This record gives sequence, structure tokens and C-alpha cells, in this order.
Amino acid sequence: MYEYEMIAYDQGYTAVCGVDEAGRGPLAGDVYAAAVILPRAMEIEGINDSKKLSEKKREALFDIIIEKCVSYCIATASVQEIDERNILQATLLAMRRAVAGLSPQPDLALVDGNQDPGFSIVTQTIIGGDGKSASIGAASILAKVARDRYMKELDNAYPQYQFSRHKGYGTKLHYEMLAQYGISPVHRRTFLKKILEHK
Repeated sequence: MYEYEMIAYDQGYTAVCGVDEAGRGPLAGDVYAAAVILPRAMEIEGINDSKKLSEKKREALFDIIIEKCVSYCIATASVQEIDERNILQATLLAMRRAVAGLSPQPDLALVDGNQDPGFSIVTQTIIGGDGKSASIGAASILAKVARDRYMKELDNAYPQYQFSRHKGYGTKLHYEMLAQYGISPVHRRTFLKKILEHK
């Protein structure tokens, strides 16, 4: 999990960050991104693709990563930005905000997937990176946990949609709630065009 980082430091980079997102697919809520610079001399056990970890394990690692990392930043792009720009562009915007929030600023970014977000630093995209790079895995955990906590806040604000159960994803339950209550201010209208057209 540390091979990409070790190679980068051997090549002379001084601060390597991992970047990942959470919440591209759901019908509701902001999209989240996180950027993390892990310490060079210490491995944090258990870091992996957040989707492969239990919620309890993610929550525990969230606190450990924040405590032990050199720097981290969690950023978002809003539902309005998703609808205005499209989900891909909003996700890349959230990633740029996350990297901009790091101190010190990194000189290399390892990014999950195949899309270059357009940072002003050297960028390496890695398909499946959250399971191959510790830095990206750490970022995936921070983004996922932060977004899940945010969805619980939305659940309190809009209890009829039961956001804490489906996290905004297009489950049968979620579509049933949409049919019953309509679209809320936190739903992505561009994701729900077909429902809006039938209204």
C-alpha cells in the first residue's frame, strides 16, 4: 500500500498526497473529496479502500488518520454546483478544494481513478488507487466517513427521506420516499430529471 509513495519520495518529491472522493453516485447531497499527506516514516495499519471496510473500522481509522497524518483537508461541492456543472466537474472541483486546503502544499498528488482534476502540481491517476495506495486509501476513508456523517445530518433535517439508511443512493426505499414526498432542496435535480418530467 505504500509502494507509490516510496517510489515518489525516492524520485525526490517532498510531500505526496492522496486524493479520493465519496458520493458521486447518490441522488442527494453534496459530493465529498479528501486529500491526505501521510507521514513518511510511519505506516498506519488497516488503511484500504473505504468500501472494503466496515463502518466501525472506517470510523476508527478516520480518527487515527487525522491524528497521525501530516496534513488533511475534506472539501465538498454542493448540490447546486453538481446541477450546474455536472457530477464529474463538481467532483473534480471538490478535489481541487481539498488539495488547496493542505499545509504544507504537496508537490505530487496520487488520485483515485483516471481523471486528472487539474491541480497545479504533478498528478498521477491510479485506477483502483484506494486499494493500491495508502494515501489514496486514507483519503477515501476521510471522504466516506465525512459524507456519511453529513447524510445523518440531512436525515435529521429531512427525516421523511430516511437518508441515514440509504445515504442518498438510488435504492428502492429512496425511490419510494421520493414518490411519496417529492424532491427536497438537497436532491440533485439533474439526477432526477425523469421523476421531474413525470410530475
